[in-house]
Amino acid sequence: MGHSLAYVALATRDVAAASLFFDRYLGVARTHCRAPGGREVPVFALGSSALALFDPGDPFLGSNQRTGVHHIAIGAADPDAAARDHGLPASPGKASAGLNDTKQVVIDPAATGGVRTRFCEPLNLAKSEGHWIERIDHIGVASADNQSMIDVFSGRLGCQVESRQTDMEVRIVIESFTSDKYGVVYHSRPPVPVGGLRVAFVSVGDCELEFLQSFDPGHPHERGRTGQAGNTKGDQGAIARYIEKRGPGLHHIALKTRDIDAMLARLDAAGCQLIDRVGRPGSRRALIGFVHPAALGGVLLHFVQREDL
Repeated sequence: MGHSLAYVALATRDVAAASLFFDRYLGVARTHCRAPGGREVPVFALGSSALALFDPGDPFLGSNQRTGVHHIAIGAADPDAAARDHGLPASPGKASAGLNDTKQVVIDPAATGGVRTRFCEPLNLAKSEGHWIERIDHIGVASADNQSMIDVFSGRLGCQVESRQTDMEVRIVIESFTSDKYGVVYHSRPPVPVGGLRVAFVSVGDCELEFLQSFDPGHPHERGRTGQAGNTKGDQGAIARYIEKRGPGLHHIALKTRDIDAMLARLDAAGCQLIDRVGRPGSRRALIGFVHPAALGGVLLHFVQREDL
């Protein structure tokens, strides 16, 4: 069993600037899909899936939505049957009309651990791979309980668990004892955990859902400064703060690139606001680098360079 990912919906306060980011800077071809009511939505096919850009006030999302990753749409020939067969209840009163005159079912987020999910008929977009971007690598999810998320997306939907890991940043203190007669002796204390994440990846089509659970919720959160490179402790704090403010749910989008340092240098030269200017270590033996949300109208995005195993 398992499912394909039809598209990922992003809510951005500047659709035009975000579209420019994807087509000019990343070289991803832009197409348009019809939303209910006849308006056009910019869509960027990536691998077997796609990104669809919306204004936060677009009625397709529901009024007065926050910016960021809004929902994922799972492909299904019969959305009603898919929701029923997997025991996932629809949200009352939500529209059943999808993009390009397809049918959709909007699932109650309470049944999916806060992850806004829809079943929709396939959009039949051509598979796309650009020079800079191969595909969507994963969709990050701020999780209060990874196992409950796995129970839904793997247990109910039949998606494969790709891998699990723990990301941890530790502090190591080294003492030195310096004598004019006996020389220098160094002693290291046991490492002290600073911040960490429990991580689980579940495959949906050619990408994954990345469930991120704070490993040490009681640790003080590191907020960081604009433009400062990220780290594991900062990532842990960001997830914890997100859940405190918004609750569990979709957090960020990650795109797979062949050369992350070249990609970040290209964006830096174009004047895009970045968090990381070179790739840093991330999950699954990857190098990762974040774009500042201000560059995409409130959407948090990062790049991933890694080898598939």
